[in-house]
Amino acid sequence: MSLIFHWFLPTNGDSRHVVGGGHGTPATASGRDRPPTVAYLSQIARAAEDLGFVGALTPTGAWCEDAWLTTAMVSQNTERLKFLVAFRPGFVSPTLAAQMASTFQRQTGGRLLLNVVTGGESHEQRAYGDFLDKDARYRRTGEFLQIVRGLWEGKTVDLAGEHLLIEDAKLARLPDPIPEVYFGGSSPIAGEVAARHVDVYLTWGEPPAQVAEKIAWIRKLAAQEGRTLRFGIRLHVITRDTSEQAWAEADHLLAGFDPETVRAVQAGLARSESEGQRRMLALHGGGSRDGLEIHPNLWAGIGLVRGGAGTALVGSHDEVAERIKEYAALGIEEFILSGYPHLEEAYWFGEGVLPKLQAQGLWQHPYGQQAALSAQVPFAGTGTPG
Repeated sequence: MSLIFHWFLPTNGDSRHVVGGGHGTPATASGRDRPPTVAYLSQIARAAEDLGFVGALTPTGAWCEDAWLTTAMVSQNTERLKFLVAFRPGFVSPTLAAQMASTFQRQTGGRLLLNVVTGGESHEQRAYGDFLDKDARYRRTGEFLQIVRGLWEGKTVDLAGEHLLIEDAKLARLPDPIPEVYFGGSSPIAGEVAARHVDVYLTWGEPPAQVAEKIAWIRKLAAQEGRTLRFGIRLHVITRDTSEQAWAEADHLLAGFDPETVRAVQAGLARSESEGQRRMLALHGGGSRDGLEIHPNLWAGIGLVRGGAGTALVGSHDEVAERIKEYAALGIEEFILSGYPHLEEAYWFGEGVLPKLQAQGLWQHPYGQQAALSAQVPFAGTGTPG
């Protein structure tokens, strides 16, 4: 079985520096270096498609462009790349969301994946008119997914839930294929929702021992529901021809972190209600620049200025491939990756690491050998690929 790799569309802007933001914190000024225009995001998407990434995650929140609209436009400039659209179920009717997904599938030839983001932070949720607390938001997500899945199966749905009331709902046209649902969450109630409703459980890039514990936890819950899930991980990546070059790039990014920005971001993230965000903060001690390599080739520096995914695989192509094998041995099948800038880093990973994994029988280009050959374009790694 081939491992699956996805890339990331930086709809909050891109830069040669880390673009902060997320979990209630605004995007940093570096996000204006490369604005998230449809033209630039399409350039990243086409590169990812050629290199062999299956899909591209697009985030959600007040800090970035809307994921549904952006991916709908970018999809018209690509042929095969799927779009892992992050969205918050509390902001849209489940019937409308099911209809939107069905439309997206028809208009793109079945290239939609859905990343259900239950909550965000309460103060951000309230800005959108959502005043439920965290646990209630997860319970609503469970009801939402129950409705949506019923509609996708062609059922007429009636539900009088704790948070959602639906009568005589039915889709005129069903999605083909039914979009797979991705979901992450580290709290007990998040595990319950994942076990009952989702296809792929996602974790942020914690050290392997912690990831193994999460996988065992979710597998047990899913088994109790008579279900089997797949597992994915969300990481940044800095890979180069040599380890020294990769760590030099990490040091370059770290040197660009303004101390006041780090303090402000960490103060904001410390107020987060997210258990996953708390676990990310614990990896770097709440803002310390010391001891950031928390496992061989796993660097927690990104989390100093960015909410959400805060760790990166850093090393030579061989070293990064070995870390991927380590996670795969735990049961991780899908890797959602990103790097700054996203265009150049897609090439570094796609031309440096994927061939290593292919040679070991762990990956194959999803579109076949001819597509793989078409992706072999000269790239020196110091500028925008031609």
